[in-house]
Amino acid sequence: MNGADNDEDEEGEVFLDDEDIIQEIPVDEEDLPDAEDEAGSDMYDVEEPDDSMHLFTGHTGELYTVACSPTDAKLVVTGGGDDKSFMWKIGEGDMALELQGHNDSVSCLAFSADGQLLASGSFDGLTKIWDVSSCSLKCTLEGPGGGIEWVRWHPKGHVILAGSEDSTVWMWNANKSAYLNIFSGHGSNVTCGDFTPDGKTICTGSDDASLRIWNPRSGENIHVVRGHPYHTDGLTCLTITSDSTLAITGSKDSSIHIVNIITGKVVSSLRTHTDSIECIGLSQSFHWAATGGMDQKLVIWDLQHMSARCTCEHEEGVTCLLWLGTSQYIASGCVDGKVRVWDSLSGDCIRTFSGHSDAIQSLAISANGEFLVSVSLDKTARVFEIAEFS
Repeated sequence: MNGADNDEDEEGEVFLDDEDIIQEIPVDEEDLPDAEDEAGSDMYDVEEPDDSMHLFTGHTGELYTVACSPTDAKLVVTGGGDDKSFMWKIGEGDMALELQGHNDSVSCLAFSADGQLLASGSFDGLTKIWDVSSCSLKCTLEGPGGGIEWVRWHPKGHVILAGSEDSTVWMWNANKSAYLNIFSGHGSNVTCGDFTPDGKTICTGSDDASLRIWNPRSGENIHVVRGHPYHTDGLTCLTITSDSTLAITGSKDSSIHIVNIITGKVVSSLRTHTDSIECIGLSQSFHWAATGGMDQKLVIWDLQHMSARCTCEHEEGVTCLLWLGTSQYIASGCVDGKVRVWDSLSGDCIRTFSGHSDAIQSLAISANGEFLVSVSLDKTARVFEIAEFS
């Protein structure tokens, strides 16, 4: 048996003599493909679909912020790490007007309620006010000693509020380019803030883990909310209910607290997230809130019962969210570059928009509710059609 096997092995082997070689071709070992790379190459060659109906590529750096005009359904402004902001229109390609003058990243943008003015805030410490109709610079507002973290307009006029890295909040009359007040007291970056919808109060949150409630006219610090049972780490976001009575705040400590603005007391705490809260939004039609966090969750809360209605699971962290007008739908922006639309009644993801190749940083909705605009660290802005959800 062994001898027969050896004979079969010898017959199966093929030997080449020198005279059988036709040509020798030298090969550099560095040019040879790696077996592991070859095996996995197909995985990286698959291109993601692009569901956007408009792509804006005017920026040369990461994008951080986007705002849609409240009066012009096609007008969009984007800003980012290239120290630039661009004003452009949906459906007109890369045609855009550059709003020049900042010397550091443009961190925040906001249109006034009437759509006449645009505010841009930058890490250069300046807030610039632009006349939208003429696309010209109206004024530059100075004062803060650190970068601008956020800007907000008074709901009923051309008064602008800006929070700074230097722990202060500044307020100006944008029509007159006049300083109105400075709010001091926080011990670190003022990371979030806003006027109440009635315009009578200001709420600001900081990396010092406190919420401060101010009288905008006198500058008086009415309440300071901190310590047990409040947040134990820096605030990241806040929103205020339409009746101007409650502030809802999120923190790096994964907790959400609801504060009575009148009394300065914590009235409820919402604890389901397990990582930093990145965004909060209120429904216009239901007594509900939505929160997104780095724990890969979007949670819908019933504020009447102070309980979670449903949890929407993501593949990676949720960086931003937006209720789509008065509808039941919510859009979420994610670290994986996807924009997802969720039904808040069922908790189901009913649409996933692909196209971005890096984390989504901000979302905005057009005035007519037909377009959702997203900006990403991939240096692009994309527009998705959402008329079916509005």
